[in-house]
Amino acid sequence: MNLTPDQTVFWSRGFITINLTIVTTWGIMLFMVIGAKLVTRKLKTTHKISRWQCMLEMIVTGIKDQIQEVGLPNPEQYIGFIGTLFLFIAMCNLWIILPWYEPPTGSLSTTAALAIAVFLAVPFFGIQESGFFAYLKTYVKPTFIMLPFNIISELSRTLALAIRLFGNIMSGGMIIAILLSISPLFIPIVMKLLGLLTGMVQAYIFSILATVYIAAAVQESIKKKKLIHQKTN
Repeated sequence: MNLTPDQTVFWSRGFITINLTIVTTWGIMLFMVIGAKLVTRKLKTTHKISRWQCMLEMIVTGIKDQIQEVGLPNPEQYIGFIGTLFLFIAMCNLWIILPWYEPPTGSLSTTAALAIAVFLAVPFFGIQESGFFAYLKTYVKPTFIMLPFNIISELSRTLALAIRLFGNIMSGGMIIAILLSISPLFIPIVMKLLGLLTGMVQAYIFSILATVYIAAAVQESIKKKKLIHQKTN
């Protein structure tokens, strides 16, 4: 029994290794790209739309509503990043119903890459919203003494994002593997269904936390814009 899909290696030469994590990650990305192309090729603006378009609109609307509820008034600006995070993690975890499948989110390398993407996205959106120097000033508020603590906070929450997702998915996979070896058939099936639910919850939590971090980075600029708008009206 492998702890992570990284342990299943297909090809290796020097520092280049192709393992199960890489294969499944690229397979899921390819599936999502092809699926998005097929679903969006015949979009309609009439009242008669396909079931696929209806499902797509429900997903996009749901993600936009969640982004707005967290505190970002213009969800269209962030939905590309946050929506992709949620859909990718959800898709990785949905396929655990297949008996041979090991989710790439059960690898620390995958969850670390996702966490680093969030780590880079926070200053990107913060600078985009507030400007470079205005954003940097947030690290020394309320006093300059807070600079190292704010930096440590950024790094620690990135680490927490990676380990939380990895730990939950990896432990769930291990429990299912153990039950398959010692229990009747129906118990692992129940655990698969519970794992499916847990995987979706983890995708939701990861994307919501990413949204919260981004909202915190742009909050001050949004407040200033609201005050200016109120004064002008």
